[in-house]
Amino acid sequence: MTIQSLTRKMLFSIGLGILVIFALSFSADAPRLLTVLEHFDWKVLPVVICLTLLNYCLRFAKWQYYLRVVGIRGMPVSQSALIFVAGLSMAITPAKVGELLKAYLLFHHRGIPVGKSAPIIIGERLTDGVAMVILASAGLVIYRVGWQMLLPIVGAMVIVVGLSQYRKVTRWALHFAERLPLLSSKVHHLEAAMVSANQLFRASNLVLAIGIGVISWGCESVAFYVVLTALGLQASPILAVQAAFILAVSSLLGAASMLPGGLAAAEGSLAGLLLLLKVTRNPSIAAAATLLIRFSTLWLGVAIGMIGLLLAASQLRGVALIAETADEGASTVAGVVQH
Repeated sequence: MTIQSLTRKMLFSIGLGILVIFALSFSADAPRLLTVLEHFDWKVLPVVICLTLLNYCLRFAKWQYYLRVVGIRGMPVSQSALIFVAGLSMAITPAKVGELLKAYLLFHHRGIPVGKSAPIIIGERLTDGVAMVILASAGLVIYRVGWQMLLPIVGAMVIVVGLSQYRKVTRWALHFAERLPLLSSKVHHLEAAMVSANQLFRASNLVLAIGIGVISWGCESVAFYVVLTALGLQASPILAVQAAFILAVSSLLGAASMLPGGLAAAEGSLAGLLLLLKVTRNPSIAAAATLLIRFSTLWLGVAIGMIGLLLAASQLRGVALIAETADEGASTVAGVVQH
């Protein structure tokens, strides 16, 4: 892939995001939406952003922990942080699959095999998903809505973890891969990936990573709660439960949609659930809450990530290399999932 191709894909995602904003504005009646935003208590915005940044810091702590788990040590924290931040720019790729860019940056910066580090990205997404299900659990019990859609996602997570710990299955998979012309030359990469996955998904490591995920994504749930109260909704424990439930479910559905950044799917779920659960009966307030939390989480992360990506690119042999690795990263993840 060339830098022009990567740029086109990024612009497509940004364009899709703009279309989603227009669609929300149209459905919510743009003049009324602007009136709602005018009455929003903008003094809370720094609090919302700080909660989002705290989420990123906690996720970086998990990234650092995962690096040690798979035996990647001795890397300066500043360099590790730069790689992690650069990965945030890939949040607008389908299911964040482009975050495999971090594995390629580790290879080009530190010579770490991609097969060894790639399962970290899968581990991040899986434990984040479990954390979101936990955050949504109270709402699932109270409202009995959404479990039908979340059950297949949870089932897939359980299968991935179970297979990673069942060595007979992994050995059989490697033996089978050796017989396939397209995979025989890459078996050593798959073997390294399976070893890392086995380490990452052991019970103690899994519990700690999920715990970090609950706290980190809990910060964004609190941020959403703050947004809702700043829009005039009555602060209460039930509103906090609703905020966590709606944000977690919409994030999971956005990821499962495989759309870039979950665009449209996540926004539709956020606004739809706010109205369905009668958190608000005003479509303009639902649209405003959706736009504010997505700008404060998704697009803030992408903006920070783009800065990190540019800095990371400056340390490599040109920006074109970054573009190539992002494309190769998506292909590698697809190959691992299929085989």
